[in-house]
Amino acid sequence: MNFSNQLKKYRELHGFSQEILAEKIYVTRQTISKWENDKTYPDIHNLIALSVLFEISLDELVKGDVVIMKNIIANEKMDKDVKGMLLFLFLTLIMGVPSIIIFGIKGFIPFGILWGFGMYFAIKIEIAKKKYNIKTFKEIVAFSEGNSNLEELQNKRQNKDYFKEKALIVFIFTLVAGILTLVVGLLTVLFLKL
Repeated sequence: MNFSNQLKKYRELHGFSQEILAEKIYVTRQTISKWENDKTYPDIHNLIALSVLFEISLDELVKGDVVIMKNIIANEKMDKDVKGMLLFLFLTLIMGVPSIIIFGIKGFIPFGILWGFGMYFAIKIEIAKKKYNIKTFKEIVAFSEGNSNLEELQNKRQNKDYFKEKALIVFIFTLVAGILTLVVGLLTVLFLKL
């Protein structure tokens, strides 16, 4: 985080040692050391005390950290949505297809419910993709990991071969999903015959 650099910079500008700064805001020298080494982050009361002591705004003190924190939160939400979508689509395949085979038309109810939950998470992912201008799986992974090559991937998307690559990915995904559906269906039929 950027706070550690800001803290050290302003502490040194004011000619404070870690021990003197610690005394001024009523914490231990070890606490200051942990803050400067990114091992811990101060609470709001200590941030305010530091900003008053250094005569700077909170924004200046935590410069850049708020953006980093927002990105971390967005990454965590997207990770949960991707996991939710994959879980429900997997359950749709594993439980939904056999329910259709076993129960006929009534089997579409659990299939539809599981599929609906999968689509709910897929829609949340699409909303996040639009918000952060993310189009491909590689870009989602780069965004989730906070990689700096996200812009490079976005520029690559403008290339002519992007459409061919995307069509191939959709075709392979559909093929794999179809094969898995067929396998699950056949296994269900075989299981019912036993």
